[in-house]
Amino acid sequence: MSKENLSAAEALEKLKDGNKRYLSAAANTGDISPYIRKMTCEEGQTPYAVIITCSDSRVIPESIFMSGIGELFVIRVAGNVMDNHQLGSIEYAAGHLGTKLVVVLGHEHCGAVGAAMGADPDGYVKTITDEIRKAIGDEKDEDKAACLNVERSVSVIRDALGVKDGDDLKVCGAFYRIGSGEVEFL
Repeated sequence: MSKENLSAAEALEKLKDGNKRYLSAAANTGDISPYIRKMTCEEGQTPYAVIITCSDSRVIPESIFMSGIGELFVIRVAGNVMDNHQLGSIEYAAGHLGTKLVVVLGHEHCGAVGAAMGADPDGYVKTITDEIRKAIGDEKDEDKAACLNVERSVSVIRDALGVKDGDDLKVCGAFYRIGSGEVEFL
């Protein structure tokens, strides 16, 4: 049984407002107090958004959206690619935690996108770059390629989870500019 949560539209506005505050902030103002730790430990979590983003250490969703403990359900994987593990995590957040907004957050200067554009790595990294190549084709502009990769992940989520227009669950893409801190919702 899911808990009552913000609507997708309310959650999106909260993310946008948090990012506006982040643009001029020196520190994250999200609540990480002993009180919120205790409360979420005892009462559980009700994150208002799922953020699927890259593992890049410069991309920190809790800071980018000025959020604290219990507010975001963050899934991180290089290149923000989708597989059954990520899809299961999204399904859990939506079905059991009542989260109604899923955001795939790509970013500029993404090493995984760059690797997919210019190299043919071996090992486990190849599973990531192969997935990104499906999204970007022959695109030569790195920012456009990163956005195409986001769009593919959004599409994979919608298709896999059967999300349709008009559903309570909304899935959208976004692009983070590391240099300025700005998030552009696609």
